[in-house]
Amino acid sequence: MDHDELLMKIASNTSHEIVIEKSRFICYLFRIDNEREIKELINLLKKEHQNANHVCSAAVCYENNRFQRSNDDGEPKGTAGAPMLNVLNMSGMNDTLAVVVRYFGGIKLGAGGLIRAYSKAVSECLKQANLVEIVKTNKYHVKVNYELNNKVENLLRKKALNFTVDYDLDVTYTYLADDSLELDLLELSSGQIKPKFIETIDLEKEISL
Repeated sequence: MDHDELLMKIASNTSHEIVIEKSRFICYLFRIDNEREIKELINLLKKEHQNANHVCSAAVCYENNRFQRSNDDGEPKGTAGAPMLNVLNMSGMNDTLAVVVRYFGGIKLGAGGLIRAYSKAVSECLKQANLVEIVKTNKYHVKVNYELNNKVENLLRKKALNFTVDYDLDVTYTYLADDSLELDLLELSSGQIKPKFIETIDLEKEISL
């Protein structure tokens, strides 16, 4: 999967617990912006769960400070953090920290059982989470005379993601849309209306797995 296309995040922090062979696996999902937050959040959970046997983690961030991390925290190498990280990647998550707290129930699961347990803890928690898709779009300003205003407003209502309007000597619109709307406005006005590109921004759209 191309990491530049990983544009799904959790809308808010969430947690979910599963029990496998008497062991409790409590998964926490956090939305993160940088690596510093990872250590702080894990330390908080270790204080909250001082009697837990393991506090394993995986994190992905592919936009600003690009990295991915995982930690088995005492479980056999590759049986906790890596499977958790794989679930995050396969689910298309970004800017997300997953932490799974394990309370050992007395029954050993073996390497395969641990991989399945930690993977399931994260995937089940993702199912409980509210997710947002990050949609990249462009922001424009455009000035319109009053003669063309009705036609322009109708076009924006149909094709812009959203817009604001300011009435003065001319009508000024600020809108979010892809490049195709710029061509539509030029055609509508026979070349009179030329939108000004401002910036590319991220919009969050609620989705579900």
